[in-house]
Amino acid sequence: MANSCTIVNFFIAPILFLAILGLQLKSSDGFGTFGFEIHHRYSDPVKGILDLHGLPKKGSVEYYSAWTQHDQFIKGRHLADTTNPTPLAFSGGNETLRLSALGFLHYANVTVGTPGLSFLVALDTGSDLFWLPCDCSKCVRALETRSGKLNLNIYSPNTSSTSEVVPCNGTLCGQRRRCLASQNACAYGVAYLSNNTSSTGVLVEDILHLETNNAQQKSIEAPIALGCGIRQTGAFLTGAAPNGLFGLGMENISVPSMLASKGLAANSFSMCFGPDGMGRIVFGDKGSPGQGETPLNLDQPHPTYNISLTGITVGNKITDFDFTAIFDSGTSFTYLNDPAYKVITENFDSQAKQPRIQPDGEIPFEYCYGISANQTTFETPDVNLTMKGGNQFFLFDPIIMLSLADGSVAYCLAVVKSGDVNIIGQNFMTGYRVIFDREKLVLGWKASDCNDSGESNDKSTTMPVNKNNSTEVPSPASVVPEATKGNGSGNEPATSSFPSVPSSRPAGNHAPHFNSFYCQLMMAMLSIFSYYLIIISS
Repeated sequence: MANSCTIVNFFIAPILFLAILGLQLKSSDGFGTFGFEIHHRYSDPVKGILDLHGLPKKGSVEYYSAWTQHDQFIKGRHLADTTNPTPLAFSGGNETLRLSALGFLHYANVTVGTPGLSFLVALDTGSDLFWLPCDCSKCVRALETRSGKLNLNIYSPNTSSTSEVVPCNGTLCGQRRRCLASQNACAYGVAYLSNNTSSTGVLVEDILHLETNNAQQKSIEAPIALGCGIRQTGAFLTGAAPNGLFGLGMENISVPSMLASKGLAANSFSMCFGPDGMGRIVFGDKGSPGQGETPLNLDQPHPTYNISLTGITVGNKITDFDFTAIFDSGTSFTYLNDPAYKVITENFDSQAKQPRIQPDGEIPFEYCYGISANQTTFETPDVNLTMKGGNQFFLFDPIIMLSLADGSVAYCLAVVKSGDVNIIGQNFMTGYRVIFDREKLVLGWKASDCNDSGESNDKSTTMPVNKNNSTEVPSPASVVPEATKGNGSGNEPATSSFPSVPSSRPAGNHAPHFNSFYCQLMMAMLSIFSYYLIIISS
C-alpha cells in the first residue's frame, strides 16, 4: 500500500545485542526455549520512556502501516503440531490490528499479484470471498487521515503477469454465479446486510504471497481465486474495509479452503485478538493441547462457524438454556436476540454499580453507565459463556468506553439486540487465540495476549483464567472514536463513531509489565537504540 509514513529499519548490531542480552535474561532449564520481550518504536513502553511526540496514534491507519512494515521481530514462531504442513502467514508477517477508524475490525496487510501490491484488508470469518477493489467504477482510492491523505492500492488484472480471469466454464464459476458472455468472465455479487453493503465484479486467479510461519520464513506463492471488485456500495465506501475484505469462511472459494485443497496448509487457521487491539492470523494452525473446544454445527444451507451454547453466567447469576451463535470476526460487536440478549443485559444491569444512562441516537448499545468525574476505577460483573461440551468461554472485554458530548466518560455493555441470528463478534473474542478447525469440525480457544508461540508449555504470555474486573478509568481523550474520510469516485462520507459493520449477516489497554531489574535494563537499552535510530531517520 502506498504510505506517507517514514519507516525506520532497525540495524543488525542492536538486534544482535538485544538478542544476546535476552538469552541471558530469560531461559528455561535444560534444553528449553529462550525468549525475551521486544518492543517496537511505536509501543507504549518505548513512547513512555522516550516521551516521543508526533508518532502515529495506536489504532490509526498510519500506526498500522508503520508497525507492520518495520516490526519484524516476533515473526517466525514454531507451533506445537508438526504432523501437518508448516503453518503459513502473510508475506509481511501475521500481525493484525483492530482499527477504530475503519469500523473497529481487524486488518492485515496482504500482498497479491506479480509484481506484488499490498492491500489493507479486513478479516472476516463470516463471509467466504476474498475481494479487492479492482479497476473500480466505485470504490475508495484514498483515506483522509490526521497526517494527510493515505493513498490505497487498486488491484488490476492487467498489471499482474500472474493474473487470469476465471472463465464462464471454469470450475470456480459454479451454478450460483453468472457469466459475462462478452468477456467470457465469471461474475460475482456479494450482498451484505449492513446498510445495503455489497461488492460486485469478476473472479480472477492470481498469486497470494505467503511465508512459512517458522524461523526459516520460506516464501510461498499460493495460487488463489479472488474477486476483482469493480463496484462497492454501502459501508465499503464509508470507512469499513475500504481496501478489500478477506473472507475466511468454510466455502470452497475461501482462501483457507484453497490453501488446504492445494496441500499448502492444514485445513484450519487461527486468529488471535489481543487485549490492546493487536493480533495474529496463522493458516494451518490446529491449536494446542489444553484449549477449550466445542463442535461446529454444519446442518445448515450455508456452512458457517456456528456453535451451540448451553448457558450464560453474569456475576452471581447462572442461566441455563440452549441457543446457537456464529463466531464472526467481520462483526465488530456482538449481536444477540432474545432470550440470550435479555439474559445477558438484564443480569448485567442488575449487578452494575454505576448509574445507567441513556446514550444518544448514534450509540447502538442500550445498556450504558456513567462514571463520575472523581472516579479512578470501576467494577463490572464478570460474564461467562458455557459452550456445548461444558467448556467455559470467559469474556475478557465485554464493554466499550465512550466519551460523551459533555466531556464525561461512560461505558456500555457492547451487545446489540439482533432480530434473528446470534453473532459472537470481535469484542467477545478479545483475549483469545481462536482456532477455526475445519478438519476436526471444532472451534477452539485459548487465553492469549497474542505474543505467545502457541505451544502448550508457554505460560509466560497466557492470560489468567479469571480476570480482575476492576477497570481503570481512561481520560476522555483516549476513548473518542476516530473519524476517517474515504475519497473515491465522488464519495467522501465521514465514518461515524459506530459505522455499519460489513458482514454477511447483521452485523482496555494492557501495557507490558516488567518484573525485574534485568527487564528494566533491557528496556532502557532498547530505548537508547530507538532514540538514536529516530534521530538518524529524522
